[in-house]
Amino acid sequence: MQLLRSISHLFVRVPKSCWVIFIFVLLPQFSFAHAIDDQMAKLSKTEIAWTYLQSGFLHIFPYGFDHILFVLCLFLLNSKLKNMLLQATAFTVAHTITLGITAYGLINPPAHLVEPIIALSIMFVALENVISDQLKPSRLIIIFVFGLIHGMGFAGALSEVGLPQKQFFTALICFNVGVEVGQLMILMAAWWLVGKWFSGKSWYRKRIVVPASIAIAVIALYWVIERTFF
Repeated sequence: MQLLRSISHLFVRVPKSCWVIFIFVLLPQFSFAHAIDDQMAKLSKTEIAWTYLQSGFLHIFPYGFDHILFVLCLFLLNSKLKNMLLQATAFTVAHTITLGITAYGLINPPAHLVEPIIALSIMFVALENVISDQLKPSRLIIIFVFGLIHGMGFAGALSEVGLPQKQFFTALICFNVGVEVGQLMILMAAWWLVGKWFSGKSWYRKRIVVPASIAIAVIALYWVIERTFF
């Protein structure tokens, strides 16, 4: 409990630094257009770490619109920081597992299956937000399972960048940290801009949570169709 309280206090302070994180991670220090081996051979371990940290962050914000919507669904279920933290932790642990084993080559899930399932996961959690506002154990299990799928999607994005053979684990860990920073920024920005001020209002669920969740579900349904048939 003390750990949760400490983390929650830390989360409260995060919004004040979100823009600092945003500015520094987005600095265009490196280009990913060149061949990975030629480029990475010229970089130090620190430079590789920073490069992949940026890449992971950019995969969430601004380029990962589907992942942004999934994270927002975690926020919309219940705006309490503890509940957000529990869901985010389940999601993080799960996608870290599959990101690692996929990037290492132990599994090779086809993208034409992974991407529609990611869209389905977004639609599912969005619709669940309409039905319930309680964080049940089953929700955490569902988030964990979907996190495994999202991790495969992250690995697909990472494969487009490539991984340096000599700094494989440094690059992999920093990419994942970048993803986490991006997710944290989205969660805390949503909480700071909306949840902190309006979640206690009697109209909050009816006017914000339900309409936003339905809109996300509709977008996700479109992605399901698009990624399956086109």
